[in-house]
Amino acid sequence: MRESGTSPVIHLAHLAACAAVGALLLLVGCGAPTAAHGETVYREGAVAFKLPETPPSWKQIKVSHAALSYRDDVHDASILVNGRCTTLDGDTPLLALTNHLVMGTTERVVESQAVEPFDNREALHTRLTAKLDGVPFGFDIFVLKKDGCVYDFVYVASHDVIDGGAPVFDAFVRGFRTLPGSGAKI
Repeated sequence: MRESGTSPVIHLAHLAACAAVGALLLLVGCGAPTAAHGETVYREGAVAFKLPETPPSWKQIKVSHAALSYRDDVHDASILVNGRCTTLDGDTPLLALTNHLVMGTTERVVESQAVEPFDNREALHTRLTAKLDGVPFGFDIFVLKKDGCVYDFVYVASHDVIDGGAPVFDAFVRGFRTLPGSGAKI
């Protein structure tokens, strides 16, 4: 149970807002996902990607600083998917991009962190616990840089239940693919 009585959705929005203040999580805009054959396709400006079918326990919600966001009430979790194409992030290491996603948190403990193959590139996969406004949460984060774009995938849940839904999140994220035409125009 959460001590604060507030939902991780609110914390996820706060987390995204903190990252925006850090100037690395840029607004994607108001692109809308479309569904075809169980997949989700997202296009907005230079960002174009597809994801596998959304897990049945997830429902789409609106979070201002995310291309796509979901709430998984079954696992008491929130999911953020974001993409941005800009030359500003070109030389920024994956670790720095990951750290900007958890700005505003305290008492961070990295449980695992590894570079993994992902959509024909490498992504940094980080599992950690941290406190946001004094409330402990678990985070499962993937950050990918590809063709001048950065893609963030964040799963946040109460720290004591993150393992329940994280495997579903992992499988979902690993189905991510960029689409032709996606990328920063340099």
